Amino acid sequence: MKLSKMDLSSLIAIAHSDGYLQLLLDRGDEIEFLEIPAPIQAYEGLRELNEIVSEPAALPPQEEPIALLPVSSSMAAAIAYDSHEQTLQVEFRNGAVYQYFGVDEETWEDFYSSDSIGSFFNQQIKGRFDCEQIGDE
Repeated sequence: MKLSKMDLSSLIAIAHSDGYLQLLLDRGDEIEFLEIPAPIQAYEGLRELNEIVSEPAALPPQEEPIALLPVSSSMAAAIAYDSHEQTLQVEFRNGAVYQYFGVDEETWEDFYSSDSIGSFFNQQIKGRFDCEQIGDE
């Protein structure tokens, strides 16, 4: 099979009637109407092709938000951890949400399992990791 490159950018519309493929072409300064003998399958194939090339391109996958885990703490409402990115997320009781970067998994496990989330945060996390506020709900 030999493939041929085609530029159909001047094709405005197509139809099929009485064994003819009817084409409306934009010639720049005028619109041209052509009829070409063709079976209905040619028309159906062009319509199918149009549907395929008109579909929006797939968007790159969006990052999933880190799943927040509610905690019993007077300081934080919820915490979360992304082990792949080594990112800790803390939603404070006042509604502010911060992410802390470069947090190793052991620190996360110790934080999550600590008797006092607030004390552990103040002693082991606050001021020790780069952070960014990402929300203020």
